[in-house]
Amino acid sequence: MGRMDIMLFHSTYGLRPAVQDAAGRLRAAGHTVVVPDLFEGRTFDTVEEGMAFRDGTGRDELLRRAVSAAAPHSDKGLVYAGFSFGGSVAQQLALADDRSRGLLLFHGTADIADDTAVDELPVQLHVADPDPFEPHDWLTAWYLRMRRAGADVEVHRYPGAGHLFTDPELPDFDKEAAEQSWAAALAFLDSL
Repeated sequence: MGRMDIMLFHSTYGLRPAVQDAAGRLRAAGHTVVVPDLFEGRTFDTVEEGMAFRDGTGRDELLRRAVSAAAPHSDKGLVYAGFSFGGSVAQQLALADDRSRGLLLFHGTADIADDTAVDELPVQLHVADPDPFEPHDWLTAWYLRMRRAGADVEVHRYPGAGHLFTDPELPDFDKEAAEQSWAAALAFLDSL
């Protein structure tokens, strides 16, 4: 088992206990984990409130905060990871960081620029099936674009699970899907 340095980003709900619990699970497996708070202490009870805050703050500002959080650690060769919105942030950073060791996505992806190129970056995605925020057509196009960019992509779909199925404090929670995704995620990290 190799120890990875992981940068873990929260969803639009903010830095809630489930994200800290996820970091604890990764640390218990021997990894070093940094969990930046892109919302500067704000958390939300609904996805709509979180999305309104995200949009009001602006994606550029949130990405600037993420880059600032990652910069002191990026020379180690980070694995970028995130939940939903945090997955989109993690993807943007991983694809722009030549030293990135991997990308672990729970519940979220981002668009990919046409000129993106990576050298066999290991990528693992865990997503509900279906997922209202990650429809099938989008995921198919995302997968093809990631492969074209040079990523080594693995997608795990969880039929019937809710969008944020790994968060036990949300209605989307699906214990079986969450445990399956964590088992696969930890094996993925061990393989890097």
